Amino acid sequence: MFSRYYRAALMVVVLGVFVSMPMVHAYPTATGNVSEAIDHAKQAVTHGKAGHVDELVKHAETALDFAKMGGKSLEVSEGIHHLKEAITHGKAGYIDVGIEHIQTALKYLSEVN
Repeated sequence: MFSRYYRAALMVVVLGVFVSMPMVHAYPTATGNVSEAIDHAKQAVTHGKAGHVDELVKHAETALDFAKMGGKSLEVSEGIHHLKEAITHGKAGYIDVGIEHIQTALKYLSEVN
């Protein structure tokens, strides 16, 4: 009799561990978000140098979204500022200025890691 209840309780605990484990890792850390922002900013620079202004803006916007989740440090704030400027200039068609702002944002965001 005891064995049946013991097994049932053990199964509930094991299933609970399997269910809750992915939830522990479901939200990336602030540093992980900054890393994602850096990756997208690098892609924005690559596309910008190739003359793809739409892709530059798209990746800069994605980088901005990740950077906003990257914490409240001065480096992240400066990176966010430069990403916003890059998006504004990219939408206006000033691809060279947009690339410069993204590269400046990369310098600040790289200091976080």
